[in-house]
Amino acid sequence: MPSDSRLHALDGLRGLAVFLMMEQHIGIWLWRVPAGGARQHPGLVAFNALGGLAAPLFITLAGVGAALMIARARGPVDRTLVTRGLWLMGFGYALNLMTPHWFGPLSWFVLHLIGLGLATTPLWRRASTPRLLLVAATLVAATTAAHVWLRTPLHLGFSVMNNHARPGGVLRLALVEGHFPALPWLAVFILGLVAGRDVVAGRRGAVARLALILLAVGASLGLLGRALPLRGADIDDPLLRGLWLRLVRVHLDFYPGHLPIVALLAAAALLLVYLGLAPRVRGWLDARSPAVTLGRASLTLLIVHVVLFHEGGRALGLYYGLSATTTLLIIAAWTALCVLGTRAWQRRGYAYGAEWALRRLAG
Repeated sequence: MPSDSRLHALDGLRGLAVFLMMEQHIGIWLWRVPAGGARQHPGLVAFNALGGLAAPLFITLAGVGAALMIARARGPVDRTLVTRGLWLMGFGYALNLMTPHWFGPLSWFVLHLIGLGLATTPLWRRASTPRLLLVAATLVAATTAAHVWLRTPLHLGFSVMNNHARPGGVLRLALVEGHFPALPWLAVFILGLVAGRDVVAGRRGAVARLALILLAVGASLGLLGRALPLRGADIDDPLLRGLWLRLVRVHLDFYPGHLPIVALLAAAALLLVYLGLAPRVRGWLDARSPAVTLGRASLTLLIVHVVLFHEGGRALGLYYGLSATTTLLIIAAWTALCVLGTRAWQRRGYAYGAEWALRRLAG
């Protein structure tokens, strides 16, 4: 059973995830890319790129957290998991309505996916670990098959990911072509559930082994695509061409999520869990640590920063309107404000935030 310090470590990882998400979003939404292109600012581009790990880390940590919740429950837990999952999906749809310039009313984002993961955890928690790994592998394989069958573009734009008017409607977004659809991202949640079992049992090394296996799979497929002379243009059949490219090309934007990049991102998230649970790291963290307070308020910060900087930035004419230096200063100032604010909020138990509301609503 994990100790309190381990819980602080997981909160710290949530804090890292929300920081990465906020810095990426603010950097993308406010920065006016110069005429010469983003390559003139490789540091800012690389900094923003780190934010790509935020959502996979959130999803993985949600799975870990579900496993910890099950292990610590003193009574029936299935109803609580389902209720929390459904309410979190409701929060996701509320965020859709608050950000009409980013999402459609029925868009499927990371909150919806995590909510689905929690709501379906009663289906997974009684399965053995090998069976859970088989389920995760099946979901990823089904992703590739669904993409080929639906002729999903190799790169999805917002006009597709937010469009529920196409055949399949909202189910198509939730299952295959949304921002973070169940195929393949529910597999990452399940991998987090597996890792959470290892955390509960004190098998930290097993988390690292799972991460290294995923790293080997993702890297091998990516290297295979580079090593073989075969390219998409060399395959006449469009279905086979699409299948090949989805299996071996590493698309860093992961819209949609293909096998290589999903495996690499899941590996990175699990490695962070492994490192975050190291005894030395746990010893650095307590309830007042900046990363921990950010993590305890991560759902609130996710919602607030999206509304403030995406919708507010548009209303104030700041969207794509600032220099790289000004954008970085805003990121720094906002991060400092969040750290100071959440540290003060910690004394009041994070009362009236989104996390507090979720606990009150769902138990």
